[in-house]
Amino acid sequence: MNVRLAETLMREFAHATGIVGSAPPRRYLWTDAYAVCNFLGFAKQTGNAEYLAFAKALVDQVHQMLGRHREDDARRGWISGLAEAEGERHPTRGGLRIGKPLPERRADEPLDPRLEWDRDGQYFHYLSKWMHALHRMHRETGERCYHDWAVDLALVAHRSFICEMRPGGAKRMVWKMSVDLSRPLVASMGQHDPLDGLVTCLELQSTIAGQDALRVPVKDYAQMCQSANWMTDDLLGVGGLLDAAARLAQLPVHIEPAYHEVLCAILQASEASLPAMERAFQIGLGQRSRLAFRELGLSIGLHAVRRVVASGALNGDVAVPFQRLLRFEPLATRIEDWWSEPSHRTTCAWTEHADINNVMLATSLAPDGYLAV
Repeated sequence: MNVRLAETLMREFAHATGIVGSAPPRRYLWTDAYAVCNFLGFAKQTGNAEYLAFAKALVDQVHQMLGRHREDDARRGWISGLAEAEGERHPTRGGLRIGKPLPERRADEPLDPRLEWDRDGQYFHYLSKWMHALHRMHRETGERCYHDWAVDLALVAHRSFICEMRPGGAKRMVWKMSVDLSRPLVASMGQHDPLDGLVTCLELQSTIAGQDALRVPVKDYAQMCQSANWMTDDLLGVGGLLDAAARLAQLPVHIEPAYHEVLCAILQASEASLPAMERAFQIGLGQRSRLAFRELGLSIGLHAVRRVVASGALNGDVAVPFQRLLRFEPLATRIEDWWSEPSHRTTCAWTEHADINNVMLATSLAPDGYLAV
């Protein structure tokens, strides 16, 4: 039943957002990254080549739309500034737009924190999700171009989102950059952005033997992760920690001292944060203002924990904390059961974010495509 509902949701998403059919395409980077992985998972599970065609078409649409300037922008062409043919070969070298409804804030325009949520630009944590989607495309298709595009994106993201707090001093990251990556739009740092960067770059390094292009990014992210405080009271944030822990634990490098220390810190922060998630879910149960995609991010992370424990690959001092995290697994079932009920998907809180909610519910119900490393 779960997989059938997930497939239905993703087929509806494909038609509603113009991957197939006559609807005008609308692309949003975070949602589309999960969608690519979902289609890959269905292709592998069912043997239906149509799902692989959906994934490939979606990647092409994202690059053609979010790798270029908006239609309401005076600028034209690839946001990287590359000539047309070169941009086609390297569509991620300028990063990728978020896909927000409003254009980015002008350089002379004051920041309006509420309005900024609806303005375009580039988010690092969205770019890292797309790197993972491209990595999954490479793993499932064997086509080198997807890996190369992911590495291109990793390099430009590292170059653009990291800055020094003072010349020669410690490095930090910027939360949001302009479409052309020329200026920060929100200069504060996302709490988990260095962790996203580290795990994603290690994932990409594990694919191609001798891959050395990401050595400097990995070093910088690892340094920023040292002594970091990962604890969070955000449902989606805790889900992201669990996801990062599971992905890192499946990479051979996790046994190296520096990465092992990061993994242990993530597990500790996750275990400390999850009791508050249980309380928040109970308090919010039945509220019409709940943000489904944030809850579903947590359930996806809990599935990641189950997957890595079931693999039997854990050993040493990380096996026990992973096992302890399994006690929170019933929360994933409660979240999925709630949002799988059709009547709960008719509120404004759901319909206003229908694309991201539908795709992340599908991911939670059928997580293999996204969670594979």
